[in-house]
Amino acid sequence: MMKYPVGMQSFDQLIEQGYVYVDKTALVYQLVTTGKIYFLSRPRRFGKSLLVSTLKNYFLGRKDLFKGLAIDRLETVWAKYPVFHIDFNGVLFNDPGQLEETLRNYVEGWEKQYALQPDRAQGTSIRFRDVLRATHEQTGHRAVVLIDEYDKPILDVLDADAALEERNRNVLKAFYSVFKAADEHLQFVFLTGVTKFAQVSVFSGFNQPMDISMDARYEALCGITQEELEEYFAEPIATMAQNNEVSEEEMKGLLKRQYDGYHFSRKMTDIYNPFSLLNAFAQGNLDAYWFRSGTPSYLLRLLSHTDENLDELTGKYYSPQEFVDYKADVEKPLPMIYQSGYLTIKKYDNFFNTFLLDFPNDEVKQGFVSLCE
Repeated sequence: MMKYPVGMQSFDQLIEQGYVYVDKTALVYQLVTTGKIYFLSRPRRFGKSLLVSTLKNYFLGRKDLFKGLAIDRLETVWAKYPVFHIDFNGVLFNDPGQLEETLRNYVEGWEKQYALQPDRAQGTSIRFRDVLRATHEQTGHRAVVLIDEYDKPILDVLDADAALEERNRNVLKAFYSVFKAADEHLQFVFLTGVTKFAQVSVFSGFNQPMDISMDARYEALCGITQEELEEYFAEPIATMAQNNEVSEEEMKGLLKRQYDGYHFSRKMTDIYNPFSLLNAFAQGNLDAYWFRSGTPSYLLRLLSHTDENLDELTGKYYSPQEFVDYKADVEKPLPMIYQSGYLTIKKYDNFFNTFLLDFPNDEVKQGFVSLCE
C-alpha cells in the first residue's frame, strides 16, 4: 500500500520510511553543478521545504538515501560539505527582537557544533561570516547555506507594523550581506520564499542570486507534472476511479480540473498542486485541501483595503514587471496574489512578452471567489 508524504518536509525521513517520492534529483544535480547562488519563489505548501531538505542531504554526502534515484547515476564524488540550514517556518516574527534571537541561536549552535570560540562582542552577521571561514578551513570544503522561507520575517508584519517591518528588513539585509564578504568560503547558496521583493533590498548586500522562479529549466522542480502523475500514481488513480464509478481517464480529468493548471515559465509545463494531490490520494476524495489549509494573513491584510476588483485582475495579459516583483504597494496586490499561488500563467504572448494570468484550477477559483465575497 502506497504511503503519501502529506505535509512531510524531511527527505531522509520520507526515503527511510518508504513514502512515495517523485524523483526530482536530476534537476537537483543540474542545479548544484551549473550555478552557485539561487532564489526560488513558489506558493506555500508546494514542496520548497522538501527540496531544501533534499539539497541538505545531498551536500551532506548521504549517498545511501539517493540509491536508485536519478542523481545516483549522475554523481560520482559524494563529498560532504558543512551545511548551514536556516528554516524560518514555525516562528512568528511579529515581536521586536524575535528575528535577531532566531539568527543568534542558529549561529551559536553552529559555533558549538564546530567547537569555535566566538567573539561575542561582534554582531551575529560577523560571527556567521567567521563560522563560514572557519568551517572551510576545518573541513577543506566550502560551506553550503540553505535558507527556507527567507521572506517570512517580513511577511509576518507586512502591512501590520511598519516599524518592525523596516527593522526585520534591515536585520535580514545585514545578515545576507555575509554572503558577499564570505564568497570565497561558499560552495552553494539557496533561498526559497513566496515573494521576490523588488524595493525592500534584502538582497542588496550581496551579489544578486540567480532567480529561477520563472526559469523553464526548473519549472517542475516543485510540484507534480502530468507525466509524473501517471508514472507514480497510477494505482491511486485507479482506486479513486473505481470508488467514484468513473473510468480512469475521467478520473484523470477530474484531478486535472481540480488541482492542475499551474505554470511558472514560458514553457507552460502543467504543474499540479502537490499538497492537494497527495491529500486527495491519501483520503480518496476530491476536496479543496490546499485552499482550506489557510490563506496567508499578509494577503488578507492587503485585500482588506484594496480597490482592485478581482474580476478585473483575472483573464488579462501583464508584463513580467507587473506581477513578478512585489513592490510593497498595497493598492496593487497583483504580485502578491500571483506569487501566493492564487493566480498563475495561462498563456504567453511572445510578440509582446506578456503573460495571461488567471486562476490555476477549480479548487483555487471557487475558494478565492468565496474569500473575496
